[in-house]
Amino acid sequence: MTETVTATEELAPAVSPQVRGCPLRTVPAVTASALAGPSGLGTSAARLTTQFGPDPAYAEVAWGDGKASPLYVPVLERTNDALGAEVDRRLVEWAGDCGFSEEEQEKLLKAGFGRLVMLAHADCDDPDRLLISAQLNAAWWAADDYYADDSEMGAVPTRLPPRLALVMAAMDPVAPAGEFTEELDKALRGDPILIALNSGVEHLTKHGTPSQVQRICYATFAMFVTWNAYAAWRYTGEYPPAWEYLAARQHDSFYTSMTLVDAVGGYELPANLYYDPRVRLALTQAGTASVMVNDLFSVAKDAADENPVCNMVLQIAADKDISIEDATEITVDLHNQLVRDFEAGHRALLAVPSPELHRFLRGVRAWMGGGFEWHNTNPRYRT
Repeated sequence: MTETVTATEELAPAVSPQVRGCPLRTVPAVTASALAGPSGLGTSAARLTTQFGPDPAYAEVAWGDGKASPLYVPVLERTNDALGAEVDRRLVEWAGDCGFSEEEQEKLLKAGFGRLVMLAHADCDDPDRLLISAQLNAAWWAADDYYADDSEMGAVPTRLPPRLALVMAAMDPVAPAGEFTEELDKALRGDPILIALNSGVEHLTKHGTPSQVQRICYATFAMFVTWNAYAAWRYTGEYPPAWEYLAARQHDSFYTSMTLVDAVGGYELPANLYYDPRVRLALTQAGTASVMVNDLFSVAKDAADENPVCNMVLQIAADKDISIEDATEITVDLHNQLVRDFEAGHRALLAVPSPELHRFLRGVRAWMGGGFEWHNTNPRYRT
């Protein structure tokens, strides 16, 4: 049974500044005390060290081949290889039921999504709940590879938007429409990816609330807007500057995966806390930092595609006409800044008297640490 406890105190409302007479919606600073001290790029760490001392929950860690600067990441909270293997076993069995071939099931097993969710959802030991996250993450990755990113797997930019429209119908079923529903149902049953997404959401409904189910659906659909932008850029060959790519990437990040933190953990963060601007800012920072890890580990794979995939390192290198090595250092710095800002926001939000919020933010932090560990040890990202 999912537990719901309402916070006894609301967060203070945001104040929108005026720009040229029009309201501009922004996220305010988390608290005055949290933001006291030095300011500017790269100084959030100094603020934390000055006021609180170094946080043992974070560390600078070498990654990849060790040539680039270290990444500042949350310390891994839990590892349990047996649990991860059990989730992977169940995931592969489920993939077969969805219609994936034996070869695809073998690739899925090697990818280790069961291990990912074991590392990322450190507060859950239930393999059935962990399987929810493994199913949805595997299905998102499959859609990303087969529909959006990998030309060798059949990704075609002009086919992406209609494919994603069917994904939405698979995840969030549309109303019956007489004779037209029969053809839709046939299409939804004819593609393993659509079957997988439908099945993953159905599994979520058995453990989560309707609010949590719709949260995951609409986070996914927001992500699809960015996927369509990528497809347009790849089709026209007019790739965006780094700032535009980053703006889009923040809605196509591991934020979507992190929306499952409380559902997998067996509780619910109330909607008015989940969507509070300060909480959403922290979650966006965490999701974006984690997806910068993905970009860093994916540079070689993304650059090698016949239709190069958008990637923060590649966009910076093109923008500034610099080497991949130099662009990597800039991306590492961006990642580390995002993590330190999440760290500051998390500290400030500890003042809110909500056990669910505190557990959720710690779960997000654990997801960041587990996600980094998975990327850093996964054969998928070894070149």
